[in-house]
Amino acid sequence: MLVLFETSVGYAIFKVLNEKKLQEVDSLWKEFETPEKANKIVKLKHFEKFQDTAEALAAFTALMEGKINKQLKKVLKKIVKEAHEPLAVADAKLGGVIKEKLNLSCIHSPVVNELMRGIRSQMDGLIPGVEPREMAAMCLGLAHSLSRYRLKFSADKVDTMIVQAISLLDDLDKELNNYIMRCREWYGWHFPELGKIISDNLTYCKCLQKVGDRRNYASAQLSELLPEEVEAEVKAAAEISMGTEVSEEDICNILHLCTQVIEISEYRTQLYEYLQNRMMAIAPNVTVMVGELVGARLIAHAGSLLNLAKHAASTVQILGAEKALFRALKSRRDTPKYGLIYHASLVGQTSPKHKGKISRMLAAKTVLAIRYDAFGEDSSSAMGVENRAKLEARLRAIEDRGIRKISGTGKALAKAEKYEHKSEVKTYDPSGDSTLPTCSKKRKIEQVDQEDEIIEKKAKKAKVKIKVEVEEQEEEEGVLVVEEQETSVKKKKKKDKKKHIKEEPLSEEEPCTSTAVLSPEKKKKKKKKKGNED
Repeated sequence: MLVLFETSVGYAIFKVLNEKKLQEVDSLWKEFETPEKANKIVKLKHFEKFQDTAEALAAFTALMEGKINKQLKKVLKKIVKEAHEPLAVADAKLGGVIKEKLNLSCIHSPVVNELMRGIRSQMDGLIPGVEPREMAAMCLGLAHSLSRYRLKFSADKVDTMIVQAISLLDDLDKELNNYIMRCREWYGWHFPELGKIISDNLTYCKCLQKVGDRRNYASAQLSELLPEEVEAEVKAAAEISMGTEVSEEDICNILHLCTQVIEISEYRTQLYEYLQNRMMAIAPNVTVMVGELVGARLIAHAGSLLNLAKHAASTVQILGAEKALFRALKSRRDTPKYGLIYHASLVGQTSPKHKGKISRMLAAKTVLAIRYDAFGEDSSSAMGVENRAKLEARLRAIEDRGIRKISGTGKALAKAEKYEHKSEVKTYDPSGDSTLPTCSKKRKIEQVDQEDEIIEKKAKKAKVKIKVEVEEQEEEEGVLVVEEQETSVKKKKKKDKKKHIKEEPLSEEEPCTSTAVLSPEKKKKKKKKKGNED
């Protein structure tokens, strides 16, 4: 039986001398304790050495992908086919490919794995002509080359160019602002009205470069640079300008500065296009998620794309706000919610209430895009487009409906107030600035008199209302009393009628006894007579 053994130096093919000892798998390691014992089990039949690291890298990448290298194919045809013996391999996938293409019987089993382990332990003694130092150097070089290949490292993915380009772009912006500010201030002594009419800096410099002295505006043609209305306004302002007169030498220096501003602006445009192309080649998904400038600043801040891929989402979220973070930790206040990622378009179009939430979600998706761009084999931006669409849908849902409770009825809003920092905004009270009264004494007295008159009028109105209510109540009581009297009179009349009806029949039946029963009127008359007699 033959054994195919791959090393960093080359391919080695061993012949098994004693196949009976291979049956004892558990005690096979004892046969490889020393190089002498190992030489009794296996013997080197052929060794194919690699010429350089590139050839070794090509051979091992083919082995990892389950393919046969040209060099390996030659060795197998030359050695194994002539021997007509089975071949032991460490990888079952590789064995299947060899059997399919070369029609060789391959063996892969636990016994073969133990045999490979034993050969690896005594490799220096089994392979003569290879020094340990050379073997270690080849192993290290192949390891670096292999890891670089696994990461798909290429010249197109050199992120150092992005770091330098974004740094230069920021420097150009600062210098352009300084130059334009100086140019406006300098030419403003001669023609101050022009700065208020033309707000665009590049157009301002081009107009200045074309015309120069303000006296030339009347005959200059600025239709290529300005609209007709603005051109007419500039010419009218040039005739009545309040600026001072300057010499031709001053105008020449100002025009030279304008030329520098125009050239730097054109170079900045060219550099921005270069940065866009570089970002789409190196990190297409990050570019789709946060844009070219924000993605490039994140890479520059971390140092490289690989360093950025090692950061967590929470770190990427506040990357660029380190001073604010440590200041907040020291003073025990709320930590910042965003750093460089604040300038992304998704965070910019969010309301201030939801900026922290969207920046956290965007950081999580951006980290996935960074790792996909750094370690992935595919260079398309499909994942970034998909994640951005999800974030935009989530943003619309938050802005439209707000956050709903996941559990319960699902109708009440989520109680997230305790997680949000509500800082108390204190306004300045100007009343404590001066001790002088806000108004004069006369005005105060007049105000007091007016207030007293208003109070008296209100009191009179209240009294009149009370009197009217009292009269109404009295009238109602009087009506009730009259009604009660009428009802009482009617009742008395009814009683008198009943008494009169009862008395009439008695008088008819007993006429003789009527003298004995005297009416009360007669009694009163008798008493009066007696009193008169006395």
